[in-house]
Amino acid sequence: MNVIETDICVIGAGSGGLSVASGAVQMGASVVLLEGHKMGGDCLNYGCVPSKALLHAGRARLSWKAAHDHVHGTIATIAPHDSVERFEGLGVRVISEYGAFINPKQVRAGDHIIQARRFVIATGSSPFVPPIPGLENVPYETNETIFELKKKPAHLLVIGGGPIGMEMAEAHRALGCEVTVIEGMKAFGKDDPELAAIVLDKLRADGIAIEEDAMAAEIRGRVGAIEVEVKDGRVFKGTHLLMAVGRKPNTDRLALDKAGIEPTRGGIQVDSGLRTTNRKVYAIGDVAAGLQFTHVAGYHAGVIIRSMLFGLASKSKTAHIPWVTYTSPELAQVGMSEAEAKAAHGAALEVIRFEFSGNDRAIATGQTTGLAKAMVVKGRPVGVSIVGPGAGELINLWAMVLANGLKMSHVAAMVAPYPTMGEINKRLAGAYYAPRLFDNPKIKRIVRFVQRMIP
Repeated sequence: MNVIETDICVIGAGSGGLSVASGAVQMGASVVLLEGHKMGGDCLNYGCVPSKALLHAGRARLSWKAAHDHVHGTIATIAPHDSVERFEGLGVRVISEYGAFINPKQVRAGDHIIQARRFVIATGSSPFVPPIPGLENVPYETNETIFELKKKPAHLLVIGGGPIGMEMAEAHRALGCEVTVIEGMKAFGKDDPELAAIVLDKLRADGIAIEEDAMAAEIRGRVGAIEVEVKDGRVFKGTHLLMAVGRKPNTDRLALDKAGIEPTRGGIQVDSGLRTTNRKVYAIGDVAAGLQFTHVAGYHAGVIIRSMLFGLASKSKTAHIPWVTYTSPELAQVGMSEAEAKAAHGAALEVIRFEFSGNDRAIATGQTTGLAKAMVVKGRPVGVSIVGPGAGELINLWAMVLANGLKMSHVAAMVAPYPTMGEINKRLAGAYYAPRLFDNPKIKRIVRFVQRMIP
């Protein structure tokens, strides 16, 4: 066995692990990076990148082959940025093996034993496939296989009405497939129901069948003839099946018990500084039992680099983390939803609304279906929900506002170029102040007094 001593050993080369490795090595730490599968992890190879590329291809009305060529071309274009060669060029020692703890201070990877001052578990997550009766005998796809289909499905059945399921439903419908989404509870169940309804109406209008309160009870058939029976007796038939019901943390290979690391049902137990029960080991990204988004993994990387490299106290937070579902229209959220804000703040909460139909750029481009809502407490937004074209871009401003504790007055003071969709954010902030200025008898009395006094 070859023993390697290093400052930091990163297990997993997805977005979080790569961010830690590149940041740490460029600031002077010695880094070993372990990856037994594909550099770039789920996001590059099976998640964010291919799904957005397929959505774009569908909206551009490309052929099935052209769409998949675009998906794989997109991955190939981005891959060098995440490659072994690039990271070795930065000074990272990359070992193409899975890592497993052999004790609290060492990890084995192939023929190597890595002894590090600090370890970072960044192994991500994989598709969760529930034990539905009959599924073991029926071929199915997940996000790790769906982008490899050579022939277009005639009728795609999607089990799961969350972001992955709904994005793939839209993409395949746009590429000419019949699509049925089967959701055991409510589609977009974690999003604002008022805003989610706008997206669901549009997807249904585009020809996607969305069946809610339809918990799968049995699956049977073969490729080309698959049936999903739900608990109330309804049966849905299709040619292909996509399982999109959630994610599970990748911890099975790690031998966590040998390192004294406590797992949880959702991943690995961490404190606010992302340390595990072994103080020398951090866990970040999907495996850290929290929000499962690529940008969260990148954020986590910044949090632990501050701690590992400089010995400074650093805590992760979630109140300022945005997320987006890239359907058409897009659905975006940062901070509390309306329901969460009402539960937390009661009568102190004000909910401010602005319709996209009040934006001149939206009118000019025929994109008037949309709504922005701000949940405001004493002048400070505690959450913002947006549905509409470009919602993922519009939410960026509010993510900055929440991250820095800014007020609605800061957004209202912004001068937005005309005509842009970005004016929606300014108008939303303006809607908070409008009744305070225009419907306020005291303001009107002051104005009348001043006008009488001015010659």
